[in-house]
Amino acid sequence: MKVSGKVVVVTGGANGIGQALCEIFHREGASKVVVADLDGGRAKVVADAIGGAAFACDVAKETDIRELIEKTEQQFGPIDLFCSNAGIGGGFDPLSENAGGTSDEPWAKSWAIHVMAHVYAARHLIPRMKARGGGYFLNTISAAGLLSQVGSAAYSTTKHAAVGFAENLAISHKAHNIRVSILCPQGVETNMLRGLPKGPQSGDGNLTPEAVAESALQGIDRETFLILPHPQVIDYMRKKTDNYDRWIGGMAKLQAATREAHGKK
Repeated sequence: MKVSGKVVVVTGGANGIGQALCEIFHREGASKVVVADLDGGRAKVVADAIGGAAFACDVAKETDIRELIEKTEQQFGPIDLFCSNAGIGGGFDPLSENAGGTSDEPWAKSWAIHVMAHVYAARHLIPRMKARGGGYFLNTISAAGLLSQVGSAAYSTTKHAAVGFAENLAISHKAHNIRVSILCPQGVETNMLRGLPKGPQSGDGNLTPEAVAESALQGIDRETFLILPHPQVIDYMRKKTDNYDRWIGGMAKLQAATREAHGKK
């Protein structure tokens, strides 16, 4: 799909990958880029710089996503591309004392933002897209959804679930001309990454948000389901499925190295 002349919505659009997506869609001639973010003020700064529109939106709330979709289509026309990009990095424990954690809070928050936000977007856009003959979803996930995330069971689990939902979304609605891509980078130079403990997520080098956005644009242009800004991830996926036990052993070594780096064996 070419984004030129299209109405595009980007959640988590006020910074990082989301901001870079907004800027590249504007560069490519989108008719309107809607910048949605929990930080409405920062969203307006990004939107003003590209002639877009800003909405304050908490993607963990279905009512906010429904309102975002309704207001966008009322003001600018049908949404052609919805980028469900917002994410958080909570629940990280480099020592990984207990994969189950100590409370439900990081699990519930991660589930709401990493999974249900994608579900809500589909719930309220699919009927509209089917009625008008098609549409496109770009869901920003993570290589952690394909592999795993040392140091955060909640992040890894919810990102895996996000991949599973996107697969079903693509399968269920291919016949309706609704396309789906998942964006799965490793380390990206964002505020979220900088706020996390150091870990193997940056072992292959951190990309800039702009580089990730370029990969996303290329993937959307080709209508590719799996977009990998770090191309080596496909080799890791093959090694994982080729010998799961060996892969678990290798990941356990990474976990042990992370514990040691943070002062505990």
